Formats: sequence, C-alpha cells, structure tokens
Amino acid sequence: MQIDDDILAAASALIAKCTANGEMIATAESCTGGLITGALTGVDGSSSVVDCGFVTYSNEAKHELIGVKTALLEQHGAVSEPVARAMCEGALDRAPNASIAVSVTGIAGPGGGTATKPVGLVHFGCAGKGRQTVTYHEVFAGDRHAVRKATVLRALALISEMIDQKKGLGG
Repeated sequence: MQIDDDILAAASALIAKCTANGEMIATAESCTGGLITGALTGVDGSSSVVDCGFVTYSNEAKHELIGVKTALLEQHGAVSEPVARAMCEGALDRAPNASIAVSVTGIAGPGGGTATKPVGLVHFGCAGKGRQTVTYHEVFAGDRHAVRKATVLRALALISEMIDQKKGLGG
C-alpha cells in the first residue's frame, strides 16, 4: 500500500522520537481502520517502537478488545470524548509493552453524519503511563480520504505531544 509522503515523514519523525525516548506505542483505531499503525510500521525501525494496534470498528470490538463499557457506548455513542478516552486507556492497559496509546473514533463519511455529529468529526484520546490522558476533537473537511489522512497526521502529532508532556514532567 502506498502511504502519502507527508504521513511517512511524520511517522518517521515520531519513530525517531520514540526511539530516543524509550517509548512504545499502541493504537486503538476506529475510523482509520489501522492506518495509524500502518503508517508507523511503514518506517524502518518501527519494530522497536510499535507494540500493537487494535482496530475496533464495531462497538462490540471496542467493548471486547479494549474494554470500553457498553453503557458508555450506549450513553454517548461511539463517536464521543468519553469513548475516545476509554479506547486509549483500554489499549494502554491491554498492550503488553506500550507506554503510550492513541485512539481515534469518528465519522469519515461520506454518510453517517448528523447535526450534532457531522461528517469529519473525529475524537482523539492519548494516554501514557505516568501521564494524564488527553482528549481532543476536530471536524475535518473534505472527502473520506482527506478526513482519514488528517486524522492519522493529528494522531501522530498527539503521540509526539504526549512524549513532550513526559519530558516536561521531568520523566
């Protein structure tokens, strides 16, 4: 599979940063369907940095694989801040060696959007051992490819920011 050059560049920089800081990554992906993990593993040296990836497209997979509570999914819907938080924390908990986990859940389109959850809405979560979980959301413009690409780039940036958070704490 061909990965866009800008995604490969961001993934390569992140692999180098993780290597330098002794970090390992896990992903919990819904709307990207494994593209974040695919971008990371497209880079030489990724085996020392990538622990595992969970593709949890369905609510059942979110619950069974990474422990997102069914009640949370029913109350807030899969595309929500609480679910993004639970996804990254669940992935971090279940990954054997990861020190950081990122999650994405969103509506890539072209259908599936609503007035309160439009096409392009993506919720992110990033958890790190010994660090505070952060969440973020954005509504990206464009077609399905554009939304998923922007999501991958933002997820890679969130992991980098999480590494900086640890460094800022004297870690």
